[in-house]
Amino acid sequence: MKSSNISAAFLFLLMFPLWSMSQNENIDLSMIYKIKQEGLKNSSIEDLAFWLTDFVGPRLTGSTGNNRGNEWAKKKMEELGFQNVRIEAARDFSRGGWDNLKTYAAFTAPYYTNFACNPVAWTGSTKGIVKGEVVLLDVKSDSDLVKFKGKVSGKIVLMPSTATYEISYEPLASRLTDVQLKDLSMSSSSPRRRQNVDFVVMSAQRALRLKIAEFLTAEGAAVILNNSGSYNVPRSTGANYTSGAKEPIAELNIPNEDYSRMERLIRHNVPVEMEVEIQNKFFDSPAVFNVIGELPGTDKLLKNEVVLLGAHIDSWHGGTGAADNASGCVVMLEALRVLKTLDIAPRRTIRVALWGGEEQGLNGSRGYVEKYLVDPKTKEHKPDFDKFAGYFNMDNGSGKYRGIYLQENELVRPIFEEWLKPFADMGTSTIAIRNTSGTDHLSFDAVGLPGFQFIQDEIEYGRGYHTTMDTYERLAMADLKHNAVITASFVYNAAMRNDKLPAKPVMKPKPETAPKLP
Repeated sequence: MKSSNISAAFLFLLMFPLWSMSQNENIDLSMIYKIKQEGLKNSSIEDLAFWLTDFVGPRLTGSTGNNRGNEWAKKKMEELGFQNVRIEAARDFSRGGWDNLKTYAAFTAPYYTNFACNPVAWTGSTKGIVKGEVVLLDVKSDSDLVKFKGKVSGKIVLMPSTATYEISYEPLASRLTDVQLKDLSMSSSSPRRRQNVDFVVMSAQRALRLKIAEFLTAEGAAVILNNSGSYNVPRSTGANYTSGAKEPIAELNIPNEDYSRMERLIRHNVPVEMEVEIQNKFFDSPAVFNVIGELPGTDKLLKNEVVLLGAHIDSWHGGTGAADNASGCVVMLEALRVLKTLDIAPRRTIRVALWGGEEQGLNGSRGYVEKYLVDPKTKEHKPDFDKFAGYFNMDNGSGKYRGIYLQENELVRPIFEEWLKPFADMGTSTIAIRNTSGTDHLSFDAVGLPGFQFIQDEIEYGRGYHTTMDTYERLAMADLKHNAVITASFVYNAAMRNDKLPAKPVMKPKPETAPKLP
């Protein structure tokens, strides 16, 4: 009995800091009520979404459309009354500027069919309309290339592919179930993955493609066709091009259904012919840019600290980048609009950033970290590092928030538990200790700062993102309104609390063990 009391006392001492932290979260429920009312009843989500998708169009990094999107976002932030609004250079961009001006592809023999297709970004143009036979490059290793020597000059080349279409019996759109949310909340559960990736096989395939690209360039092929996409919807991808280099061969992504039809015909010795015309434009693009605006802090001691919220404004060139990631951008703009409309006086500065160049390596957010927070060479902290109060990100489609990932930062669990309580009846209460990857919060987490991504319903994200079908129709407007309300609440709480959000404790590196002498 005595030992039991000691154990209980010891457990209390261990848990006291977390319990105490949760008790210090004085949630302003009247403000949460106002945020819900403004965000759900007077939302501008649909309007913001129209302008950033249908009006602005695709926003490939370094493209004319990307510049147009940045200018629209700056103007909109100014209209909404944000302060210190600017378009700010973040990083150099080695691929340079690229616009697609015209794309046409059709199957002309053994009969006529026009194809849905999407040019590979940063590839070149055809010399007018290319008409002729399609050659299937049946290559499994670079030694197989010799049999095609002298046979692909001026031809339309169907690249080798191992991708096949498989019927899916899963629903096109889905929400996270209670069981899945429970699994997410368990620290011992494994991360959710969209697919298993064999990196050895992937590396070998990439090496072979490089060999093939060199061969086709040397042999003078006219057009390259890739098997990329399904449901008759081509995907968007980009070439690993460096600005100023020779323009790559014109290259098209066509969906699996069209690719496989041509492959089957050719393997049955039925001649296949096409006509293709592609016009692309290369131009200088010296930098990746971020669009930034603020609600300035008012507390004389805390006003220079920053609560940051963001999403990436760049997209791929197919579709209009709606779910990826206009959805996140309009949620962040709407969250700040709601707080501005409610005329809050945040103690800390609330800053929104729409990042550029995320699709090519988190360039915008990494550039922000390098400029304001951590020197990329010396790793020394810059003055704003100690003023950083937290970052919240959205970039998993247009599905509703169901909770938040902690990025293994156990110190924020009791804080977020309190912050989520007013939204439990809206289906948002799950807290996952695990990391989640693939987007801009990682730029902050990587340098030891508290950066977070929300858990979202996938809806039909995996089917539509990075394809030509990523348009306004992919947006679940009710979910985006829900997300804006929760984002506004989180950044308000972060801006008003006495302390900054705690970062993960710094772990000492393991000492190196001296090698044993023989």
